[in-house]
Amino acid sequence: MVRAKLWLRCAAVGDPITPILVKPAVLGWEGKFRDISLTIERPFKADELLLRMKGWVTVDVKKFIDIVKKYGFLKLLDEKYIVIETETEEDFKRLEEELRKNFGDQFDLERMG
Repeated sequence: MVRAKLWLRCAAVGDPITPILVKPAVLGWEGKFRDISLTIERPFKADELLLRMKGWVTVDVKKFIDIVKKYGFLKLLDEKYIVIETETEEDFKRLEEELRKNFGDQFDLERMG
């Protein structure tokens, strides 16, 4: 398995940034006839977090996700950091090649361990 931390270019200043989950989403309910005092917390999935970066980064996040899914997986590491995992080195190389073809230097994959 190959794992890499994802860095994207910030649309505002051009610096490499990585979206992180600061705290889980808090979901609740509003009842029509009574108060429902129930809430749940759950972290976003990696693709959900990345989709929320639309407009904040210079890549088309939907297209980016679609390309990653062809070769590997987006995961939220430690419920905080977006990483990309591929099963093989070959898949990683093909993924990086297709991402470069589509997004040039607007992203970086920082290999881990």
